[in-house]
Amino acid sequence: MKPETGSLLDVAGHVASGERFDTLVDRTGLRIERIISTGQASPPDFWYDSPHEEWVLLIAGAAALEFETPVEGIAQPHVMQPGDYVRIPAYCRHRVAWTHAGEPTFWLAVHYEHG
Repeated sequence: MKPETGSLLDVAGHVASGERFDTLVDRTGLRIERIISTGQASPPDFWYDSPHEEWVLLIAGAAALEFETPVEGIAQPHVMQPGDYVRIPAYCRHRVAWTHAGEPTFWLAVHYEHG
């Protein structure tokens, strides 16, 4: 097995009109992916509802998340800037309210077993 290298900010092969998901690590109980968004948002009335915990870091760009049930201490929508992160518990219904339309938004999402 050889080491792998790359850049989280590499946009080679990215289609500007679409959202891109790259799986960086996929092991039992753990998935790490890089997401590039260019103005996308969750469809109206759509909520992510995962059985896995999720830790999300916004690397570049800007975005906002909404939670179906308001969370004390977290604004609605929860606006994220580079360096901001959020840990989303399993089954916490959430959606992407918006991502920056004028520049790519880079996310690092870590999905892991609940518990």
